[in-house]
Amino acid sequence: MKTEDIRALFDAQYQASRAQTEVPLLLRRERLLRMRRLIDEHQGALSAAMQADFGMRSPRLSEVADFFVLRALLSHTESHLARWMKPQKVSTPLHLRPARAYIARQPLGVVGVISPWNYPVQLALAPAITALAAGNRVLLKPSELTPHTSAKLAEVVGQFFAPEEFAVVQGDAATAALVASLPFDHLVFTGSTAVGRKVAQAAAANLTPTTLELGGKSPCIVDAGANLQDAALKIAHGKLLNAGQTCIAPDYLLLPRGSEAAFTAAYRAAVAQLFPQIEGNPDYAAIITPRHLARLRTMLQQAQTQGAEVVNVQPAPPQPVPNHQGGLGEGISRQLAPTLVFGATSAMQLMQEEIFGPILPVVTYERLDDAITHINAGPRPLALYWFGSDNAARDRVLACTVSGGVTVNDTLMHIAHDNLPFGGVGDSGIGAYHGEIGFLRLTHQKAVLLQSPLSMGWLFYPPYGARFDRVMALLRRWL
Repeated sequence: MKTEDIRALFDAQYQASRAQTEVPLLLRRERLLRMRRLIDEHQGALSAAMQADFGMRSPRLSEVADFFVLRALLSHTESHLARWMKPQKVSTPLHLRPARAYIARQPLGVVGVISPWNYPVQLALAPAITALAAGNRVLLKPSELTPHTSAKLAEVVGQFFAPEEFAVVQGDAATAALVASLPFDHLVFTGSTAVGRKVAQAAAANLTPTTLELGGKSPCIVDAGANLQDAALKIAHGKLLNAGQTCIAPDYLLLPRGSEAAFTAAYRAAVAQLFPQIEGNPDYAAIITPRHLARLRTMLQQAQTQGAEVVNVQPAPPQPVPNHQGGLGEGISRQLAPTLVFGATSAMQLMQEEIFGPILPVVTYERLDDAITHINAGPRPLALYWFGSDNAARDRVLACTVSGGVTVNDTLMHIAHDNLPFGGVGDSGIGAYHGEIGFLRLTHQKAVLLQSPLSMGWLFYPPYGARFDRVMALLRRWL
């Protein structure tokens, strides 16, 4: 898409947002209804597009990872939208009475969304849903690494929304940089920390506020009293969903020393339960590109060269899969087997970068404080997971670490709770969305004071003298 066309599209949304600053509840609900119809009518085509981009990603995986999440968000938003929109009354301090005050909730205007490739429908449409609910216009730039999905999104969004309401811009990284430089009223970016810094810098030139959903090395702590079989199953599910290409996937494991063999057995059994076969299994996604796969293999090779023990936990030998099953065989060569890495050190690339793949480094610890110290030595993570039955140990971990979100005795599930904010802290992100918190993130909360004819504000006017001194002395007793 040409630069001038992108700018013209933004300008049309900008002018429309300024011409209609009040967006009534009925219109917002109607836009959400259109979004629901878009998902219901085009889920099959969007799933096929994701399959084409990944080469191996079953419609059932897309159902749970993309469309279920969007439907839950829509239902929650639709049921609470009227309350979220209402002006919020606030109490007035004594020295300003009998004035009254409230907070008006207004649309910001135009919201930009730059979305990633790993959940290319969910992470594109979820911020758009919240932005539309808040009465905004939306300009979406999906990832160039999922071109089939991006093209299908542009097509179906164009069927349900006028360009000045909601539009999709396609293009490469240069297009994303151009979009980030536009003077949005708010910009939502989901992706890596490195790219997030560039987006923040581009947005800062326009004083555009941002919500940056980034990533990082999210730790998973297994306490000494944890049920290893239960923990291994839930860790394997969180780590291997979408083949580990999930921003809140457990990035590495902190395990009590001496539990290595028991956990390996439990993890191997868990993988076999979830994915009886890896290669050719459409429920086990392919790594998105050969370049991403090469990076993961380089990490493993480097770790092994530096003395780490690499354990392949593939449950069964590869079985031939026909390539004619709806294209499901195309990504077999990029299905990387689940792997445990013991003896990982801070000098290794897989302990320095977010892994974003089915590789789970295991770091052993003697005392819980050692695990906490290890976590706090690095940037603050997007997610943290803890498994165990000792509530005091759990509370110590929660009190002594800072992360975007936490799930206790499971993985990933905090993101599915619509009343919890989803976002990072520090290097893992800025701001949060989901539910009312997301609505407010994309809403202007305007302070309104209604002055009374009986106002005594004139008591504070100059010229200052004895009367002013008496008034201030009286107020000091009350304040």
